[in-house]
Amino acid sequence: MRDVVILGSTGSIGTQALEVIDARRERFNVVGLAAGGSDVALFARQVLDFAPKVVALAKATAGQDLQLALYAEAKNRGWDEGNMSLPKILLGPDAATQLARMDCDVVLNGITGSAGLLPTLATLEKGTTLALANKESLVIGGRLVTDAAAPGQMVAVDSEHSAFAQCLRSGTADEVRRLVLTASGGPFRGRTRAELADVTPEQAMAHPTWDMGRVITINSSTLVNKGLELLEAGLLYGVDLDDITVVVHPSSIVHSMVEFHDGATIAQVSPPDMKLPIALGLAWPDRVADASRPNDWSSPTDWHFEPLDSEAFPAVELARRCGKAGGSAPAVFNAANEELVDAFCAGHLSFLAITDTIAAVVDEHLASSEGDGAFIADDQMSVKGVLAVDAWARRRAAELARTPG
Repeated sequence: MRDVVILGSTGSIGTQALEVIDARRERFNVVGLAAGGSDVALFARQVLDFAPKVVALAKATAGQDLQLALYAEAKNRGWDEGNMSLPKILLGPDAATQLARMDCDVVLNGITGSAGLLPTLATLEKGTTLALANKESLVIGGRLVTDAAAPGQMVAVDSEHSAFAQCLRSGTADEVRRLVLTASGGPFRGRTRAELADVTPEQAMAHPTWDMGRVITINSSTLVNKGLELLEAGLLYGVDLDDITVVVHPSSIVHSMVEFHDGATIAQVSPPDMKLPIALGLAWPDRVADASRPNDWSSPTDWHFEPLDSEAFPAVELARRCGKAGGSAPAVFNAANEELVDAFCAGHLSFLAITDTIAAVVDEHLASSEGDGAFIADDQMSVKGVLAVDAWARRRAAELARTPG
């Protein structure tokens, strides 16, 4: 039995993780849940379903709302209000970080964006296994995160990075020639840059393969998400960024591959379903029976691969440049993007301007040696410095998004 804390429980990863756990109560026990507080009714249902000891909401004013929602949900279930035991409730922006420090076997970090950094560091400092779905915390923290992690303490939950971990079991580190990171290509695969000029937020949200949250879905349409995954792969597995190749694979059946120096390529193959990597993240290194349905080998299958069009989708090579610069550059890439996704969805920015403006913010940052926007080298990185740069990149991106033309 593994005691589990789930951060971001009302999001896509969190809700699927709870479905995995619900079907396997004999293997997993939820002891803590954390969410932002935007969907208190769903959170209340999760609390009553899994009876965690401690819960956390980032919204500091949501405590009373949660208690009322818990009583309302208990009434809906016909429970006696007097017999309902309330969990300990943590509130505020550091609530998830506090929860990450509680005694448990696994913390699944499914928080979206840079807000996951401090909970990631808290989990690693506690010595708990970290099932990492929040790639942004690794990308922006860089060496702060990798230096804090013991060997094997971080387990990837992204489907591509889980695939790498599974494939890497086939050989030793010095036998690896390159990682092959697959991308669905998003909803605009095959379009030229000119054909992307008038893309709307509604069109960008229509991902052909995966059902995900707003930010990650927009990131998948710009391929910023693949850029973040490139950086994550380099940090997780110690592979040079030039030895990571991104290829487009629309059906998302091959989740990624490892090429070894003898010419062999090992691929991890399964239908697109996040429950498989989630279950592996919770149980690693063990597998969970029937976590996902297998491929149907009785039907003809076409696995199509094509090169990435970096002219139409420059985000991956921009991310590679940030990763090579190191230090605070990846944090700026991520923070500027998060701000610009909001601007795009609000109608203040064109689709193509998302990546173009990220590049402008990154260029300004790399050229700066003073002020909040100054570049921080790897050996000078600190949590305070990263968060300051993150805040600067958001402000600068917002300023550029408001600038006509």
